[in-house]
Amino acid sequence: MSLAESESPPSPTYLDRLNAEQRDAVLHGSGAIADPLLVIAGAGSGKTNTLAHRVAHLIVSGADPRRILLMTFSRRAAQEMGKRVERITREVIGEKAAILADGLTWAGTFHAIGARLIREYAPIIGLSDAFSIHDRADSADLMNLVRHELGLSKTKSRFPAKGTCVAIYSRCVNAEADLEEVLKTSFPWCLDWVAALKALFAAYVDAKQAQNVLDYDDLLLYWRAMVTEAGLGEEIGGRFDHVLVDEYQDTNKLQAAILTGMKPDGRGLTVVGDDAQSIYSFRGAEVRNILDFPGLFAQPARMVTLERNYRSTAPILEAANAVIAQARERHAKDLWTERTSTAKPKLVTVREENDQAAYVCEEVLAMREAGTLLKHQAVLFRASHHSGPLEIELTRRNIPFVKFGGLKFLDAAHIKDTLATLRFADNPRDRVAGFRVLQLIPGVGPSTAGAIMDALAVTEDPVGELAAFPIAAKAREEWAGFVALVSDLRRRAIAWPAEIERVRRWYEPHLERRHEEDADIRKADLAQLEQIAAAAPDRARFLTDLTLDPPDATSDMAGPPLLDEDYLILSTIHSAKGQEWKQVFVLNCVDGCIPSDLAVGTSNEIEEERRLLYVAMTRAKDALHLVTPQRFYTHGQRSRGDRHVYASRTRFIDTSSLDRYERCAWPTAPRSAEAAAARAAVQPVDLKAKMKGMWR
Repeated sequence: MSLAESESPPSPTYLDRLNAEQRDAVLHGSGAIADPLLVIAGAGSGKTNTLAHRVAHLIVSGADPRRILLMTFSRRAAQEMGKRVERITREVIGEKAAILADGLTWAGTFHAIGARLIREYAPIIGLSDAFSIHDRADSADLMNLVRHELGLSKTKSRFPAKGTCVAIYSRCVNAEADLEEVLKTSFPWCLDWVAALKALFAAYVDAKQAQNVLDYDDLLLYWRAMVTEAGLGEEIGGRFDHVLVDEYQDTNKLQAAILTGMKPDGRGLTVVGDDAQSIYSFRGAEVRNILDFPGLFAQPARMVTLERNYRSTAPILEAANAVIAQARERHAKDLWTERTSTAKPKLVTVREENDQAAYVCEEVLAMREAGTLLKHQAVLFRASHHSGPLEIELTRRNIPFVKFGGLKFLDAAHIKDTLATLRFADNPRDRVAGFRVLQLIPGVGPSTAGAIMDALAVTEDPVGELAAFPIAAKAREEWAGFVALVSDLRRRAIAWPAEIERVRRWYEPHLERRHEEDADIRKADLAQLEQIAAAAPDRARFLTDLTLDPPDATSDMAGPPLLDEDYLILSTIHSAKGQEWKQVFVLNCVDGCIPSDLAVGTSNEIEEERRLLYVAMTRAKDALHLVTPQRFYTHGQRSRGDRHVYASRTRFIDTSSLDRYERCAWPTAPRSAEAAAARAAVQPVDLKAKMKGMWR
């Protein structure tokens, strides 16, 4: 008897709200394990709804939800998908829907799924299941320790910094590319250090293995290695009848290799995405994954294209279609909609960036007066610094705004201290966590911390080693309490999540000493951390989930509280993907900004810049403004200096597509009759006589 069996056959009414193409994608395979499916989902075409309906349809058709693997690009997206699946299945099977949706346990990000599988198979792949997971900052710190040990921090010429080294290493792993190739294409100034970087990366891997830690890249690298091992790969792939992947255009080569390793024939595999929205190559995303997917397997993938857009008006879509139609290679589609409008997107020419800022402010306020909230309007830009003049003008006019970006939750010092304490208790060989925690204790410096970590690396009794260590007299007062804390955590003397309260009570005196000016604000973050911990079943799951999918911001680096209920959205285009607003402004639509002058070295880079503009344009629902300043003042000159350059309209809006826009200049010149009347009112003056009088 199947998990979804009911007394009456499933009703198809839950499919009625889908359009023909969406329904076609949902019904592919009729609920059974089928040939591979590629869903090309245009912007605003109901991609998430389609994927949720496909998962729900599989379940109501008898698929075991425990054998469905659903991968998204954020944990939040996976949770929302689960809620949608439950709502849809409830229409067919009633109260059983909640039970079945809870069975959808293999839903999450690539990294989160990888961490679960690696921990489960750790004993048979040479790992301890108590491994720690380093975030990017911790990885950079460990890379820096190894860099220093190899003497690379004291070279005569500039050696790459720790962050750059991690970026190079990560690009090589995720792109499955040779080091020299990565350096030539992305880090050319590092080409003289090929041999040293290879040695550094080899030592970095040795250090990770010695300390029983994995970084983000390892979660994919180990998973990829597991599914390519005979027997092990078949077992892992065989655990899942259906594998569904959202945002496939954002996958890298390593993630694509994981999918083909799990499903070599492609059966049961569904990927959803849009090649026209592939804009994350700087993170290693490979647009060829989605372009080449149809021919990847012996049985070619079936392709379903979702072209109906539910977001934007027809004129906005016509302009966006014209931009992407010039792409060198793509899966052909033309977005269309039933949302008619006579208002074309505006292509606005202004003299300079200050005029651009003034134009945006006036239009935003006008729309607000017409009834559109500020938070339903957004200003998008290619690079974060492009919004500088606008931020000044918004502040001057007292228009509240929020800019997407800022410090991540896990980057805050007090959060890192707390999590490092938990990680150190789990894995005393983790040098990054150990160095951080040990130096919280007054009297323990880098040398002492290093000696302690060296001793812990070879002992089987970490607590005993800590208790017996000959600590300096000035550190002894705090040392006993620290050893007791580590002992309690390692013995699991306190139930989870009370463990984190125990850590907080130990840490708060150190927090007050180190951050006395804003300790109360930081304590509020620790209280929030305890609330997050309460949702996790145990310490290991808490550390894994928080490292892989941290909250976006933290109060210790936030600006003043935003007391306004309404505020304008400022965002980079990369951060705006997946969002939508009634009115959208795109700043600096000129060559040098879109495309960026730093991203025109190859045709692939230029094509990604084209996709960036397309993504920006398709965020707009009702009104779109593309603003093109003619003049930019150069940096590095004195205040009010006049050195400037002129810019031309972005190459992605060519002459043949101009009829799709309402072209205008701002500010508009006064009408000639008004100008003549104003001039007539001016009292005449004899300047010639004044000039003569200067010398008499």
